[in-house]
Amino acid sequence: MYTLCSSQFREGQDINQRLDLANKTIHGLLSYLWFVVAFVVGGSMLPVNTSRAETQYEMYADVGYLASNRDSEGNEWPGKSTTSELDQLNLHLIMANLRKEADTGSRWGFEIGLQAGEDADNLVPSAPPESNRPVKYADELRHLYRANVSYLFGEDGGLKLTGGLINSFIGYESYVAIQNANYTRSYFADAAPYFLVGAEAMWDVSESTDLGFYLITGFNYLADANDAPSLGFAGNFQLTDSTKFVQNFYYGPDQADTSLEFWRFLSNSILKWEGSKLSIAASLDIGSEKQAEEAGTPRADWLGGAVWIDWAVTEKMNLALRPEFQRDTGGIITGSEQSTRGITGTLKYEWLPHGNRIVTVLEARYDHSRGDEGGFPEDDGNIPSDQTMIIASFMWQFQ
Repeated sequence: MYTLCSSQFREGQDINQRLDLANKTIHGLLSYLWFVVAFVVGGSMLPVNTSRAETQYEMYADVGYLASNRDSEGNEWPGKSTTSELDQLNLHLIMANLRKEADTGSRWGFEIGLQAGEDADNLVPSAPPESNRPVKYADELRHLYRANVSYLFGEDGGLKLTGGLINSFIGYESYVAIQNANYTRSYFADAAPYFLVGAEAMWDVSESTDLGFYLITGFNYLADANDAPSLGFAGNFQLTDSTKFVQNFYYGPDQADTSLEFWRFLSNSILKWEGSKLSIAASLDIGSEKQAEEAGTPRADWLGGAVWIDWAVTEKMNLALRPEFQRDTGGIITGSEQSTRGITGTLKYEWLPHGNRIVTVLEARYDHSRGDEGGFPEDDGNIPSDQTMIIASFMWQFQ
């Protein structure tokens, strides 16, 4: 009797999972059709003096399957905000974007984009703590990929001001997986913001130096921590023809108590060398924040680093390797007090048919997690410290 009930329960779970996947797929297809209609209508409403050459269109879809060696609890990959569901086919992202770059011939620019999928769903924070509660209409706002306007100042266009929902300046890896060497992101990239709300001033100081200054609402643009602004700085330095150094800083209040002693500090340093077929990049991230809502107001620190090695084997095939580590003593970044290390290897193959970019990926990844809240929970209650995955994905981009 127990075996029969257990079998029926598993069958019920399987049916629910299939229904879940079907609902996600239908939702994604409907979202895509809505994006197409919205952009066709939006494109027809552009000002008559905006030429097709000045306006750039982009559509993107990302589908992937992450097979794990463990019986993951609820099919969840803890500590991840993107590609977070295991052992099932997922529509990770579908996006459509319309933008016009500001230049000296036409100084106004804009960008508007829409998105849906698992990765967009995971942008919404979940309370507790109180400082992590979502903003009003967060479920609707997560569907905005971009929404900003920009203006270029100076005869040579050396100063650009942008306001609205903008791309984050923190981190090496992009929110859009097709732009990265690997398909899954590193732990720290997943924890750093992909989007910001506020104002950006980008100053083209010289041919080798760009400086960015930011006044933003906070680290997580969908979290309602407080009403105080945060500050950001980005420095991009071209050291040689092939070597670039980037230094980013974030400083601001991300808790309900906005006293200066509780402000969050983050340093993000990136060094990249790029050759004709091989590129190597390294990133080091250091952060600290005193916890106002915990007894004794302890200080939480985190440290993360990764190295990306990307080799263009042929014009269509790439091999990439990424070792990484991170330590999150307060559970602020990954949501768990843990230290992780891992290594990811990626094989990418792409086609470029008639303005489309189609990329298929096969990836292998190993992660090790330890600490008071570390490990990878399973349905039977076990929490192994290791996880191995094989990942297959399909990405399509049209510009």
